[in-house]
Amino acid sequence: MKHNHEHILQLIKSGTQAVLPESDLLKKLSTGEKLKIKLGMDPTSPDLHLGHAVVLSKLRQFQDLGHEVIFLIGNFTARIGDPTGKSKTRPPLSEKEIEDNTRTYFAQVSRILNPDKVSVLYNAEWLDTLALKDFVQICARTTVARIIEREDFASRLQNGQPVAFHELLYPIFQAYDSVALFSDVELGGTDQTFNMMLGRFLQEQFHQEPQVVITMPLLEGLDGVQKMSKSLGNAIGLNDPADQAYGKLMSISDALMWRYSELLLNSTPEELSRLRAQVDGGDVHPMALKKQIAYDIVAKFWSPEEARHGQEKFEALFQNKDYSKAVPVVFPIEVPNPAWIVDMLKHMGAVQTSSEAKRLIEAGAVVVAEETVRDFKAQIAWKPGMTVKVGKHRIYVIKS
Repeated sequence: MKHNHEHILQLIKSGTQAVLPESDLLKKLSTGEKLKIKLGMDPTSPDLHLGHAVVLSKLRQFQDLGHEVIFLIGNFTARIGDPTGKSKTRPPLSEKEIEDNTRTYFAQVSRILNPDKVSVLYNAEWLDTLALKDFVQICARTTVARIIEREDFASRLQNGQPVAFHELLYPIFQAYDSVALFSDVELGGTDQTFNMMLGRFLQEQFHQEPQVVITMPLLEGLDGVQKMSKSLGNAIGLNDPADQAYGKLMSISDALMWRYSELLLNSTPEELSRLRAQVDGGDVHPMALKKQIAYDIVAKFWSPEEARHGQEKFEALFQNKDYSKAVPVVFPIEVPNPAWIVDMLKHMGAVQTSSEAKRLIEAGAVVVAEETVRDFKAQIAWKPGMTVKVGKHRIYVIKS
């Protein structure tokens, strides 16, 4: 039986950054009891992306192992805004923004988690009703010195940048969620290590058995540098059309495809080593392997049928130059001719803001009728049949 628990421990450890501490997890598994596994997310954006899928996939693994999975939506903590990694205070979200974002979360996570085996909870349920005297007692369990040890707080204070008092409360609230839930395990990205370890500490203060903290690697975005984020424009959203997701995956660097295979497809080091040897030996072309990885990721998080369609569309557009597969665009009557390139991109749905358009244009990522547009103020004389390429993975064709 012990051997079986150790096997399960190795299975759980696969693809993680750290299990803190391993001995506690083995002890919890050895009881044979159903464990409470917690993952918290603040609804700060309406869209989840493949970066979130890394930790959600690990949560699904716990589901499949028969444990109680809790997907905690931080509708209370979203009012503060997680200061993790931020160099300045985040603007608070309105109640409507939180409500709208919350509404979309369950539909998105249900594509990865089994919706029949997950408890969806909201931390406003206990944090909104917390009496002030109880809150003071919670705060008394830790110290200011401990809170400002957090890297982002320490860095901002050292650089003379302000830290708002309510931001100091964020890790305490997140930690108290673990107390309220009696969680056995908490999952999160490596950037959440401090908050999750504070949860472990606070549980001990409340005479609970402390949770095990499992940190997951942060998935780099399409640029291969910054962590995947909608705000940085380097994300593949779970709500993106599957063919667009496939195209974005094909735009990543050859080096990054190994990382995506490891974190999103749970490829083992042995499997990756074998594939690298095949590529290095010329037995497998990097493009063929990338297409297979892109197909497998879309099949896993969308569907095999959508993956096949995405691959066919990519091959038609980017390998066979068949622009009949491009996204058709019909401009409304109010679009002048010639038109400002930024207005064109907005009408096509290629960008949401002028600043996003400017960034793409300055990077040489906008090509109209095979000509790169580098002037942010450019006026384009458009006509039916004209193609507009945006980035490496989006091609539009004007229909009128």
